[in-house]
Amino acid sequence: MEDNDPVRLTAWVRGSVQGVGFRWWVRARALELGLVGSATNLADGRVEVVAEGSRAACERLLELLRGPGTPGTVSGVAERWSAPRGGQAGFVER
Repeated sequence: MEDNDPVRLTAWVRGSVQGVGFRWWVRARALELGLVGSATNLADGRVEVVAEGSRAACERLLELLRGPGTPGTVSGVAERWSAPRGGQAGFVER
């Protein structure tokens, strides 16, 4: 698979990531990387990030999610890679 092949990244981010501007921050980073998708607060306190675009851009977003510059405190990130589904425009906070 090439770096510019389209992929779908689903990441579940654990830690203190709700109510701290985390979804807004994810949306800003995703748009900078040219990704489409969403960042959604889950009932268990995690944030689910779904992003579609080039593999390289999705891998960069994953690096940022795991990096030191996030709002709140990230204690872990689980990831799943799959084929893109399409049909999304922009990046939304839910």
